[in-house]
Amino acid sequence: MEELKITDENFKQEVLNSSIPVLVDFWAPWCMPCFMVAPVVEEIAKEYEGILKVCKVNVDQAPGTAQEYRIMGIPTLGIFKAGNIVDTIVGAVPKSEIEKKLKLYV
Repeated sequence: MEELKITDENFKQEVLNSSIPVLVDFWAPWCMPCFMVAPVVEEIAKEYEGILKVCKVNVDQAPGTAQEYRIMGIPTLGIFKAGNIVDTIVGAVPKSEIEKKLKLYV
């Protein structure tokens, strides 16, 4: 799966205008817990391919988007559906917890 890098410029097109729900991984290269959750996010991307879009937002490179969605701590996983953020998961959590929330929206 090719990783989709989201910027302030393409966030609306790739996330808000998506025809399927989107899981957005807000992260930064200096955030160690972000690297702990990254393999889980990659697994989810493969398993939910076609019914869920998964992308990453480096908060250092997309500060406008991070500020707009009030991302205070990372990693934060944002679940977007029909152009709105419908849920968030903060911190490095187990895959089962992420999937429990995702199942509400996919």
